[in-house]
Amino acid sequence: MAPTKVSILGKEDIAVDYNLWGSYIVHDLLVNVPSSTYILITDTNLHDKYVPSFEAVFSDIVSQRGSNSRLLLYQIPPGETSKSRATKAGIEDWLLADKRDPPCDTKSVIIALGGGVIGDMIGFVAATFKRGIRFVQVPTSLLAMVDSSIGGKTAIDTSAGKNLIGAFWQPAKIYIDLNFLNSLPIREFINGMAEVIKTAAIWDEKEFQRLEDNASDVMAAICTPPEVGDRRLSGVHSIIKSLVLGSVRVKAHVVSADEREGGLRNLLNFGHSIGHAYEGILTPQILHGECVSIGMVLEAVLARHLGVLDGGAVARLAKCLSSYGLPTSPIDAKVQRRSANKHCTVNQLLSVMGVDKKNDGKKKRIVLLAGIGRTFERQASVVSDRDIRVILSSGVIVNPSSSESLEVSCTPPGSKSISNRALVLAALGGGECRIKNLLHSDDTEVMLNALFKLKGATFAWEESGEVLVVKGNSGRLEAHGEELYLGNAGTASRFITTVATLAASGSQEFSILTGNDRMKKRPIGPLVEALQANGAGVEYMESKGSLPLNVKAGQGMKGGDINLAATVSSQYVSSLLMCAPYADNDVTLRLVGGKPISQLYIDMTTAMMASFGIRVRKSTTEDHTYHIPRGRYVNPSEYTIESDASSATYPLAIAAITGTTCTVPNIGSASLQGDARFAVDVLKPMGCKVEQTKTSTKVTGPPKGSLRPIDEVDMEPMTDAFLTASVLAAVAQSSQVRSTTKIVGIANQRVKECNRIKAMKDELDKFGVTCRELPDGIEVEGVHYSSLSKPLGGVHCYDDHRIAMSFSVLGTICPHGTLIQERECVGKTWPGWWDTLRQPFGLQLEGVDLEEAYQLSSKKSRESDLSIFIIGMRGAGKTTTGSLAASLLGWQFVDLDTHMEEVARQSIPEIVKSSGWTGFRNKELDILQEILQEKGKKHILACGGGIVEMPEARRLLVDFQRAGGLVIFVQRDVEDIMAFLQIDKTRPAYVEDPRDVWLRRKPWYRECSNHEYYSAKARPVRGARPLGGLERFLKTVTGQGQALDLIRAKEQTYFVSLTVPDVAAAAPMLEEVAVGSDAVELRVDLLEDPQRKGIPPSVDFVASQVAVLRCSTSLPVIFTVRTQSQGGKMPNNAHEDIQNLLQLALRMGVEFIDLEIHLPEDLLRSISQSKNNTKIIASHHDPQATLSWSNGSWVPHYNRALLYGDIIKLVGVAKSQSDNTSLMQFRSWALSAHPSVPIIAINMGIEGQLSRIQNPFLTPVSHPALPFKAAPGQLSAAEIRTALSLHGVIKPKNFYLFGKPIAQSRSPAMHNHLFQTTGLPHRYHLLETDNVMDLESVIRHPDFGGASVTIPFKLPIMHLLDDIDAAAKTIGAVNTIVVDDPSRHAGKTYLRGYNTDWTGMRLVLSNAGAAARLPLSNDTTTTRRSALVIGGGGTARAAIYTLHQMAYSPIHLLGRSRSKLEAVVETFPQDYNISLITTHSEAKAAVAAEPPVVAIGTIPADRPIDEGMLQLLQVLLAAKDDDDDDDDGNPDVENSPHHPRKTGEKVSDVHDGDDATTTTTTTTTVVAEKEARRRKKRILLEMAYKPAVTPLMEMAEKEGWMTVPGLEVLAGQGVGQFELWTGVKVLWKDARGIVFGEI
Repeated sequence: MAPTKVSILGKEDIAVDYNLWGSYIVHDLLVNVPSSTYILITDTNLHDKYVPSFEAVFSDIVSQRGSNSRLLLYQIPPGETSKSRATKAGIEDWLLADKRDPPCDTKSVIIALGGGVIGDMIGFVAATFKRGIRFVQVPTSLLAMVDSSIGGKTAIDTSAGKNLIGAFWQPAKIYIDLNFLNSLPIREFINGMAEVIKTAAIWDEKEFQRLEDNASDVMAAICTPPEVGDRRLSGVHSIIKSLVLGSVRVKAHVVSADEREGGLRNLLNFGHSIGHAYEGILTPQILHGECVSIGMVLEAVLARHLGVLDGGAVARLAKCLSSYGLPTSPIDAKVQRRSANKHCTVNQLLSVMGVDKKNDGKKKRIVLLAGIGRTFERQASVVSDRDIRVILSSGVIVNPSSSESLEVSCTPPGSKSISNRALVLAALGGGECRIKNLLHSDDTEVMLNALFKLKGATFAWEESGEVLVVKGNSGRLEAHGEELYLGNAGTASRFITTVATLAASGSQEFSILTGNDRMKKRPIGPLVEALQANGAGVEYMESKGSLPLNVKAGQGMKGGDINLAATVSSQYVSSLLMCAPYADNDVTLRLVGGKPISQLYIDMTTAMMASFGIRVRKSTTEDHTYHIPRGRYVNPSEYTIESDASSATYPLAIAAITGTTCTVPNIGSASLQGDARFAVDVLKPMGCKVEQTKTSTKVTGPPKGSLRPIDEVDMEPMTDAFLTASVLAAVAQSSQVRSTTKIVGIANQRVKECNRIKAMKDELDKFGVTCRELPDGIEVEGVHYSSLSKPLGGVHCYDDHRIAMSFSVLGTICPHGTLIQERECVGKTWPGWWDTLRQPFGLQLEGVDLEEAYQLSSKKSRESDLSIFIIGMRGAGKTTTGSLAASLLGWQFVDLDTHMEEVARQSIPEIVKSSGWTGFRNKELDILQEILQEKGKKHILACGGGIVEMPEARRLLVDFQRAGGLVIFVQRDVEDIMAFLQIDKTRPAYVEDPRDVWLRRKPWYRECSNHEYYSAKARPVRGARPLGGLERFLKTVTGQGQALDLIRAKEQTYFVSLTVPDVAAAAPMLEEVAVGSDAVELRVDLLEDPQRKGIPPSVDFVASQVAVLRCSTSLPVIFTVRTQSQGGKMPNNAHEDIQNLLQLALRMGVEFIDLEIHLPEDLLRSISQSKNNTKIIASHHDPQATLSWSNGSWVPHYNRALLYGDIIKLVGVAKSQSDNTSLMQFRSWALSAHPSVPIIAINMGIEGQLSRIQNPFLTPVSHPALPFKAAPGQLSAAEIRTALSLHGVIKPKNFYLFGKPIAQSRSPAMHNHLFQTTGLPHRYHLLETDNVMDLESVIRHPDFGGASVTIPFKLPIMHLLDDIDAAAKTIGAVNTIVVDDPSRHAGKTYLRGYNTDWTGMRLVLSNAGAAARLPLSNDTTTTRRSALVIGGGGTARAAIYTLHQMAYSPIHLLGRSRSKLEAVVETFPQDYNISLITTHSEAKAAVAAEPPVVAIGTIPADRPIDEGMLQLLQVLLAAKDDDDDDDDGNPDVENSPHHPRKTGEKVSDVHDGDDATTTTTTTTTVVAEKEARRRKKRILLEMAYKPAVTPLMEMAEKEGWMTVPGLEVLAGQGVGQFELWTGVKVLWKDARGIVFGEI
């Protein structure tokens, strides 16, 4: 049978049918598109499936016909990457090849076999090859069949965007063989359905109806696994052909009428304006059709917002799309999962929309629907950014009404309560029921989907979505195989729970009912208990009393007597009433426990049941008892839903609060709904004029600001309306002192979508309105509307539609615009509410992107000032860690045990003795609750070790961390803890084995915490900073870390891969190994746990290794667990071990984790969703060389990595140098497609070394000191820099020392040595001059790299620079010039001045053990120690700045000239706390207050010390702190005059003695012990270089001071300069070795 032909541009050039590929196409081509040369071009994925058979058929037919036509074949890589200039050029070069005989000419015909990429690009080749040759389209995807293959659009992508270079070039033929759809992947098939639905939505309502009617059958076929053949679609052949033909005909018609997109063809872009914007951000994870589906719904919502489309059409469109598995919202669960919760900001979306070709200049044009099957205009319409922003934003600002004479009529949507009941009754009934005015909302959509999945009924829309036709199945339901997700729909959850008990078992023995997080907290217990008692099989799956539920099929309800507690929700009653007729026996339902809540809703249910044929008899002898007969509902032919009376309160309230008039035409006194009484019972007493008939209500408000409070109103008959009454009461005033409105009878509102009573109190408080919660209500103190405050951060809606709508009412009168968060939550009952405010009420709305405004990356983002709890065993280091953390964050530290002792005025042992352990625990819980309330911000709170013994305490801690707070589990080696507990007498002894206590508590500690800090057991490394590890941990977990940003700011970056089995053993060499790198990779798979030989290391062992690493280097950590298939040692199937280790890394706050994308989806999702502030390197390695950079085979891996990674790492194998070239091209494509996502792309092996050299971002490197390289071909950072220098990538620069005299400086030797050892080609020179003008030409020369500056230029140089660092400004001197990246300054040289004298001083003093005291108790003020600066010159200023940065206070300044010293002091802020010492009395006073423990000498050493200063120094240097002797009364030997620093001795040999301990200790213990020793140590830093031992040093050493020579600072500031110039952090010991002539 001949295929169906479709005409386009006057010719029947489109053929549609099954089985065209092969003989039909060959015959048709030879006859209707004759040529001597046919060129079949496809991709490598399709070639083997379809080309060989076609080639054979072509050969046979050509032979039979005696034709000389030939068929040439060409393959390109699959995917969007092939749609490029390079691929196009490759095809053209192949077509033009000399070996072609005869050559391809202007009569040749190209056959494009494939999807949209093939069609677009090959069409463009045809359009330009020899100025245009014929081509035919053979689309293989549904999307290409109905869209891209028709119309003649051809194009390629460029780095500037998609489809920006191309041409209109019509194909000679389009062969649509529907058989290709049999092998189309499921997601691709669904993707194409978006275009089919789009076409019907804009053009043909009957076709749209066909899509709705056949959704289940078509989706069943689509979801069948794809295969070559025709079995997949055999059951829907005709339906599929009809749907495709419908779309093809519409597009062909439109193209024929408007080939070049003059206007009409724009209609085909419905959904594309917004959809393309999402696609531009979410591609490739979210497909084109999926984005267009989202775009269609949002553009339909926009049309509704503008008043050109009704809400029913929006709901109908959304339901049709979702029935085909397409997303309808950017927050759809599948979209969020596939895009790894990527947020598209509104500004990004508007920016992408700004370049839409449909636009009229800056005016955006969007296709607006007027109804299903028709558009508002015959072209795209101009829409303002303001209106688009409202639709796209998550928040909305409601601006106050300016109208005072408005009179509107407003019809609310159908009642949610009646809609849901009608759906249940009609589904359980028999026959068809046409339901009119059904509420189109999230809640009813949930109900429809649940009933449909339970096979309770089929649904169809009529009259443009205004009428729902329900065909009930008379109660014959079947259990559903998948979860029934009910969102936060409380009504649906309660009704469906009972409905599901009626389901029979089919393929499934039970149904699972679940919802969102809030729904899992809402009560359903009384209903479940009643059902269970009546024989239904209902079980809780998580928390008792809430969803999710497992409802067993086939058990049903026995009937008879049922007792139900109905004081919480009337929905329990209605649920049982409606399903009772299907019980095995008649039902007598008794409502027990007191007066039922919301009796009117129960009456509504029984009245509606009567309309469907079942009459409930209310007992006349027993209160609250109902008799329900067995039977089946008989559906009425038509049922009209009354408008929602609860929703009607909002427009009526707007009239009341603004002094205008509003009429609700279809709700009056005859309504079934209790809320219909709101106008009479609430608004009228508040001063409104109310006119109510049986069917309508009209309200006119008093003049603005004249509403009166109500002394007391019982709102039990209309509880949902209390929120509306509350916002009116907020601005209701009387002549009395207080304007109080008391609302009662609303206790059930605490268990709705949220605790509504508390929510109203909290949110009204933001407006400055005082409320008081009552047991069953609320009191509101009214204020004048002009005094309402602007709610800080806006109104939080708790995902509750009624809160959002109520506060929008208040927003109409609030003087400031009112921000309502969670704009879309109104979709539960009134999706078009914001449109109503805009249209009849004329209010101005503004969209607000909350995520962008508040810079929230996820719902779990924590407030930066929330307190931090610390938990762990006694002896784990909680107090030490907490006090250090408090110091680092500048917060207050509280030990809860100490706080308890202070409150109780007893020690812990005394409390336990007097109150017992139970009493102690109760006090501990009370303290925890008190602390949560009173110290919830900016505190570090250390809990007692046993806090987790109490379930309620665990719950509080879990709730705190789930709300965004930090709870840190501090631990160390368990043996150290046990040893400590044996000797600690400050707390009562354990009544059981401490080890058993630890084992019991350990899982509780982990449950209650979201992070873990481990104090490493290791030999501290010289120069290591124990505090540094804690500081980096805190920065990461609090979101203050900037590791990725700092790395991205550099041109070349590296990470060193540690290939050691034990980090602790390798710790001494780690600092050296890390030189030149920007991060350090911990290869966890290479670690060898001594307790787990031959198997993956334990979590505790790895935790200790991370802790040691953090203490041994200041670089960010990359945590990697490399599997065997990826070139590592971790077993491929050790998924549980891998997940546990990666979760540990996240808990420990490492900066980066490497996540292999081949791991199971659930593991990847779990890690990516819980990553917090850790960055993910999504990696894939191909050690077997199965992938190629040139054929697109890496693209799927890149796309998958995009889903999970902040950084992408792809590692292949180079077999030749061409593989490196292909890799570079791939990297260029990747960065052009996703410039914000850094990529590491390298090849392994010797041939791949060039790729490592060329990779600019985080190249993995090795080091000669490591035992082996992590991968073949790995180089060191120095080797790569050397190679880059040889290739001219790193250009040689000249660095200088400016000043005079400088001939003897050691700086050239130091810096040139450092340049050489790090592989840099630079040179450092002396430029000796005292004329600043000699420097100007040097510093502006293109080869200038930077400079050191000494006298006399530290001040004069500043006016030659473009910018001065803040520290240098404060000090008033520059000693370092840095050339900033010219690309940041329009290519011009930009010079910035720094001062590294102070950083050198700080480094040397810190190495010597100097530090101000840290807070180690509940004393929240840090006790600082004093310091001394000797001299008043320029170096003294740097010394003062240094000591202030190190937290010393006060800082004593000693000198000869008081006026000179005063001039110095005046240039520093007062908080530097500088005191002058020029007299003997001032010296004595300083010593008496707090003797200095650190001194910096800045006076010349080539002449004797001034006599007056000498006397003052003798007083200051001789003074000792009270605790300068050891605890045993013996003097501190190290600091005594008998242990002076010897001339020429390495300072580290003396001052690092406190680090080089011979015993193993934990880092927290080290810090504590170092603090104690530092308090006894007195250190003098002598800034004069010569002589080696100055008079000042001799004087200090005699008084027991440790002395440090100034040359140490030269090395220290040189290290700082080198890092500023090059970005490379080098070893201080190397710089020092050069300075001291030791290297």
